[in-house]
Amino acid sequence: MATRQTQGLARLMRAPAIILLLIWMIVPLGMTLYYSFLNYNLLNPASVSWAGWFNYQYFYTDPAFFAAIRNTLVLVLGVLTITVVLGIAIALLIDKPIWGQGMVRILIISPFFVMPPVAALIWKNMIMHPSYGVFADIARAIGVQPVDWFAQYPLTSIIIIVAWQWLPFATLILLTALQSLDGEQMEAAEMDGAGPVSRFIHLTLPHLARAITVVVLIQTIFLLGIYAEILVTTNGGPGNASTNLTYLIYRAARLNFDIGGAAAGGIIAVILANIVAFFLMRAVGKNLD
Repeated sequence: MATRQTQGLARLMRAPAIILLLIWMIVPLGMTLYYSFLNYNLLNPASVSWAGWFNYQYFYTDPAFFAAIRNTLVLVLGVLTITVVLGIAIALLIDKPIWGQGMVRILIISPFFVMPPVAALIWKNMIMHPSYGVFADIARAIGVQPVDWFAQYPLTSIIIIVAWQWLPFATLILLTALQSLDGEQMEAAEMDGAGPVSRFIHLTLPHLARAITVVVLIQTIFLLGIYAEILVTTNGGPGNASTNLTYLIYRAARLNFDIGGAAAGGIIAVILANIVAFFLMRAVGKNLD
């Protein structure tokens, strides 16, 4: 058992890393909070003045704000639904012994290693392009008019691209959990006459509950900050149809040069993300007890 002296020494040795981590987190957050109360435009950086709560009021009353919140929620829920459902299905498929199983697993996880801007460019120019994309060729082959995905279904297109990137992550987590399922329970249920659907609902799905909550928690944290895919494909358009909260903040900072407004949006985004994380952590905690 550790003595008080060794515990104190351990805390002392951890202190530099903890202090550095706090500085790394608090300083940018503090600067963002400070700038959010300023009238600071990059086109006129010499005339900086105190704005008070104006930036928050302006950002909140922006017509695009609630559209961005709605698009953010739709994006997160859409990607989570696709990745969890397809992740379970793929995990069930590749958990069975098949020829070339190792190669299949490598191919399945490969999208996770493609950088988001590169993935977005591939989908935009090679797969979803209305003239020479793969989907357009398939549509013409079956006698259907090709769809201009990014003009007609911009948010759906973003959801498909992001889900393609995050599906390998969900599959790996769920496959790992699936491989820890006791085979004797499945054999006993099969001998008792339980069919495949019944075994999946009453044995497999409850066993995967913890893994599913972990996938939902981790993916949600990252999905709230999706940005590169929108920038490369739709630029938030048409109008605000595919603008999420992160891209709205980017537009305020880099296109309107409004550092104060963008900082206020960043603080609002941090608050909303912490609220979502709080409820997710409670849900995860209940599942992991």
